[in-house]
Amino acid sequence: MDKNDMILISVDDHIIEPPDMFKNHLPSKYADEAPRLVHLEGGADVWKFRDTVIPNVALNAVAGRPKEEYGLEPDGLDEIRPGCFDVDERIKDMNAGGILASMNFPSFPGFAGRLFATEDSDFSLALVQAYNDWHIDEWCGAYPGRFIPMALPVIWDAELCAAEVRRVAEKGVHSLTFSENPAALGYPSFHDPHWNPLWKALVDTDTVLSVHIGSSGRLSIPAVDSPPDVMITLQPLNIVQAAADLLWSRPVKDHPDLKIALSEGGTGWIPYFLDRVDRTFEMHSTWTMQDFGGKKPSEIFRDHFLTCFISDPVGVRLRHEIGIDNISWEMDYPHSDSMWPDAPEILHALLEREQVPDEDIDKMTHLNAMRWYSFDPFEHVPREKATVGALRAAAGDHDVSIQARSHKHTAAADKLAAFSEQIKAATAHTAS
Repeated sequence: MDKNDMILISVDDHIIEPPDMFKNHLPSKYADEAPRLVHLEGGADVWKFRDTVIPNVALNAVAGRPKEEYGLEPDGLDEIRPGCFDVDERIKDMNAGGILASMNFPSFPGFAGRLFATEDSDFSLALVQAYNDWHIDEWCGAYPGRFIPMALPVIWDAELCAAEVRRVAEKGVHSLTFSENPAALGYPSFHDPHWNPLWKALVDTDTVLSVHIGSSGRLSIPAVDSPPDVMITLQPLNIVQAAADLLWSRPVKDHPDLKIALSEGGTGWIPYFLDRVDRTFEMHSTWTMQDFGGKKPSEIFRDHFLTCFISDPVGVRLRHEIGIDNISWEMDYPHSDSMWPDAPEILHALLEREQVPDEDIDKMTHLNAMRWYSFDPFEHVPREKATVGALRAAAGDHDVSIQARSHKHTAAADKLAAFSEQIKAATAHTAS
């Protein structure tokens, strides 16, 4: 397949929320209590919500910046590409990168919307619904067919969460972002019947539970003085743990149609994982009382789980051991793992090197995403205008050059020291 003929749908990108997002959707009685973006004297932008301050509002939004500026930068919205928070500019960036459609995870509320859980359930629900309505109606609604809509959960109440899933499904949403480990956030685990109303709502509405790495707030760090490279290397372990926890849980046995996406978890680890779960079942199921109705755990995995990759040579090579219908591609814009704006070139080189046939390419680049998320972009974008080549032609002379945007160039040692302090603080908080 020629690079320009590929159709690319990314199942994992991110939004840096704009400051006016609550303006049109939060009831007026809560207006004064809404989270607000505050510009600090030093140039940083922070979200403030009651006593909580979320620093580094654009943390890791480094698309289009030189690698020398990666780290704890950027601090302010004026240090990042407007496409991170402006939907019109995002579409220009998508076109220039040859991307037809994108699913965008939240940033400042957390992947599971935990920030909005307060002592006042009505206020908390209003915040979640305001966020969801902004995301669905304004962000996704501005360009039909270009975004897979996603909803925040009502993480503190399973019944309310189920109701919200049903509400947003009426608006065309079939993806719910959720924690990879709710127990780590102080909520019942996946094994607790507490979540039964949610599982039923997901199945009834054909909604995918999209669990993103890091959504539990736990990091895989061997020691507080481990360099940041260790944490970055081990990030996929969070999703491996979630996959195991969910695969051996009741929901996948009780709900044959339940769909779960392992977002930003990569794919190269999955063949070993499937061998391991089958071996575990063979050797131990008689005393652990596991029963998958005559199927192996690996078969159940392929029934329920969607996986995704950015650039994963091993996973692409072993795609049929994983399950070719269970793999989707992602770009991770605007984070530091993203290949934007050269995703088509890098992905195509990998697919060509592994001699992937066109049928498999189409499944991994867009067909699987469309099927799993009940999403049909071609209702709005003609197929001939959806290819890499056609989108880039539509982008015209949109500037995608690498540009230094940082207000300050902190020395690498200072960045690492600050990062280590954050890791120590996070570890101490988790331990407490």
